[in-house]
Amino acid sequence: MTPAKTGRGKPNALAIATRDVETAYRPSASSRKAMKLGCCYYPEHWPEDMWEDDARRMADMGLSLVRIGEFAWSRIEPESGQMHWEWLDRAIDTLGNAGLKIILGTPTATPPKWLVDTMPDMVAIDEQGQPRGFGSRRHYCFSHNGYRAEARRITVAMAERYGDHPAIAAWQTDNEYGCHDTVLSFSDAAAGRFRAWLEARYGTPHALNETWRNVFWSMEYRSFAEVDPPNLTVTEANPAHWLDYRRFASDEVVSFNREQVDILSKISPNRDITHNFMGFFTEFDHHDVGRDIDLATWDSYPLGFLEQFWFDGDDKRDYMRQGHPDIAAFHHDLYRGCSNGRWGVMEQQPGPVNWARFNPAPLPGMVALWTMEAFAHGAEFTSYFRWRQAPFAQEQMHAGLLRPDGEEAQAADEVREAARVIERLGPQQTVKAPAALVFSYEAAWVCGIQPQGGSFRYLELVYGWYSALRRLGFDVDIVAADAALDGYEMVFVPTLPIAPDGFVKRLSALDCPVLIGPRTGSKTHSFSIPDGLAPGGLRDLVPLTIARVESLRDGVAEEGDGFEVMRWLEHIESELVPEFALKSGRGVVFRNENYRYCGGWPDRPLLTALIKRMSDETGLATTVLPKGLRIRRTATHQFAFNYSSEPVLFEQTGQTIAPASFAITALTT
Repeated sequence: MTPAKTGRGKPNALAIATRDVETAYRPSASSRKAMKLGCCYYPEHWPEDMWEDDARRMADMGLSLVRIGEFAWSRIEPESGQMHWEWLDRAIDTLGNAGLKIILGTPTATPPKWLVDTMPDMVAIDEQGQPRGFGSRRHYCFSHNGYRAEARRITVAMAERYGDHPAIAAWQTDNEYGCHDTVLSFSDAAAGRFRAWLEARYGTPHALNETWRNVFWSMEYRSFAEVDPPNLTVTEANPAHWLDYRRFASDEVVSFNREQVDILSKISPNRDITHNFMGFFTEFDHHDVGRDIDLATWDSYPLGFLEQFWFDGDDKRDYMRQGHPDIAAFHHDLYRGCSNGRWGVMEQQPGPVNWARFNPAPLPGMVALWTMEAFAHGAEFTSYFRWRQAPFAQEQMHAGLLRPDGEEAQAADEVREAARVIERLGPQQTVKAPAALVFSYEAAWVCGIQPQGGSFRYLELVYGWYSALRRLGFDVDIVAADAALDGYEMVFVPTLPIAPDGFVKRLSALDCPVLIGPRTGSKTHSFSIPDGLAPGGLRDLVPLTIARVESLRDGVAEEGDGFEVMRWLEHIESELVPEFALKSGRGVVFRNENYRYCGGWPDRPLLTALIKRMSDETGLATTVLPKGLRIRRTATHQFAFNYSSEPVLFEQTGQTIAPASFAITALTT
């Protein structure tokens, strides 16, 4: 049995569960390459006589990529200028001889002790003024010129040594920029570069004072040399000061990364360059970093993220061993939009992690499911962290594909299973989603600087809108605020306090339904309330005025007809008749032609109703999915993923999908 004729359309009756696909599919012919599988490996952690067997076992498991080197600086250069390459030469040759391709990381996330001793002021300083000292990782300040020079030096040395090696397929810059709250540094080095950044931006102290409106509380400066970072103030610092400091800190990450990219692309051309981003992390603008790399990658830990973030007790109970159904997909779609559609998973959770408050094991089948979901979203590769669980140091409780004793962990068979499915299914072509969701890192900073309510969390709001779309069966493209929006059938802007230049004009050119969320257009570029009040320039699309806002404490909600508004409520003045109103008569959603403005934090029923109305207006069909089930379409196939711990009936295809499993149907025209 082979797939039906390819083409975007309705799924045919061919439904394949994971254990059936081997007999149902033949490899498909395509010029595109199917997703590769890999792992993260640390040869410096293991006796050299294990390397060859490890490499052989990786290849036998279906892996073809290995990431190495990102934490190995002290073994490469144990003393300043004393380069010990021989062990790494042998490791790379051993892996390459087994047919494995290598993603080689620059080791700048872990500068060695001798380097910190040479320039002790290279460490970051936290918001309380305390140094982020040596003894773990990421102990450097992005703004320290001396460390930047050392980072360039080791990057040049690695590129010159291995840039032409046939086994090197790609480079990874550093590792997880900003992990452990290390984007913002309040060091002397950061202060100096911030002052220079301000001078380049504003030209004169007078312009700075006028833009920040420093007349408030007599905060005016006579020179840029007087401006300090915004920490350690008696009470709240000027929000404009904070916003510029966040912009500056993000630019420091971008320029630090660009220095390595420039070196690697010059010395080792024709190899991809990537960086591994993290989950639910907004401390720097990933779109800006993404413009300098060939593909974005991210580190996927669905169980850890479920435990560590805002999810309620029911979700944490129901999805404890699966992860919330939208965690992985949200980040797949987010990072696909960060680097022109090219992306991958650099670290995929294969078992219990070590860093969350509680660390359960995935249900059997989840590692294969997570792998196939990345495949369905267009990943170029999925790499498991890590090959073998380490029996020592900080991550000794983090599972790998092998146990510490070298025996296979549960995930190993699931990786083989995923490899078989990918081989038989063949390359997949992603297509433009019907819905675009606008994501802005600057919006996250604005909402964090002045939340105005303890429960107004940018990521949670955006994730809620994304999840609502997915529950109704839609694929979603997550796009930057400066991205082109033409060609989408629905556009969603959960919140965008500062609308970038040209944004309103681009929205005005759309003829599809557009939903704009609370706080959009509520601030100027310098963090002030706009003339004429919010929503600023968006008033041209939806003629209304936000007269005042209020935040609601947890447990308090304003009732409408079949819905509630929680957390945030705007008092709106408009001649438009509200499309949705509270029982008190106060309007919440206002519509003008194809544009809607929602002046509150919508609950699930209200979001669902809005999406359904927009779908009807554009002729899109919704599919109300049972709890825990999500679907994803490529050009030729539909994938259904069951995140529930119980079997789920997918009525659209008549399939009953087992817990922690997936099914595939071929699409017919």
